[in-house]
Amino acid sequence: MGLERQTHGRKKGGTLAFHLSGELRQQIRDGMFRAGDKLPSETQLTEAHGVSRTVVREAIASLRADGLVEARQGAGVFILTSSPIDPATPRLQDMDHNRISSVLEMLEIRVAVESEAAALAALRRSPQQEEHIIECHHAHMRQIQAGLPTAEAEYALHLAVAKAANSPKFVAFMTLIGEALVPRIILNKRSEAGETEYLAQLHEEHGRIVDAISAGDEHAAREAMRAHLNGSQARYRLLQRQNSDITTKSG
Repeated sequence: MGLERQTHGRKKGGTLAFHLSGELRQQIRDGMFRAGDKLPSETQLTEAHGVSRTVVREAIASLRADGLVEARQGAGVFILTSSPIDPATPRLQDMDHNRISSVLEMLEIRVAVESEAAALAALRRSPQQEEHIIECHHAHMRQIQAGLPTAEAEYALHLAVAKAANSPKFVAFMTLIGEALVPRIILNKRSEAGETEYLAQLHEEHGRIVDAISAGDEHAAREAMRAHLNGSQARYRLLQRQNSDITTKSG
């Protein structure tokens, strides 16, 4: 039975990509795949494990980050070694969604990377890329108005900005961290009214980023992205303090 069918969206203790990459690592260690072998195609992995292409890509990105595989243009993904890095070594894409401190650590890295990506997007974006960024922003609002989940739309917008920087490393970073980009702890703790207000605020912050990129204003784009991510840090820190207060009172 595939991962998604087993879990209806998420396995306990981690993301689908985390569990798929773990299964592939174990197969490599067990000798099912050896150095020089080609991994099954994205389509084959999708069908074999019952997961989406996005999950497969995130899992492969994790293996690449550990130096286990490499992607060869037009040929596929090949095994480099059966000896991954020490599992005790922290990896960028591993984030504990149940710990706000882990979310804050990821946001600190994102401030550094995505602020520069936005600045470069303001300078380098093509007309088509600019149009796509604007459409992603509109799609985010449509999800809010329809009362539907917004995480995927938010990820698409940030990814579109990274692509518009026209530097492959920014896109590789976004793909590597995957769904850790948009944790939803804070939304799960809010009332519906609070959630709507929060999402509207996010959309407004995104709008300032989009406007600066469209205007070709490198400085404004960098600062708008920095303010957006710093604002997210502030909101999570507030939630962290609130949770701490609740724990203290109930102790």
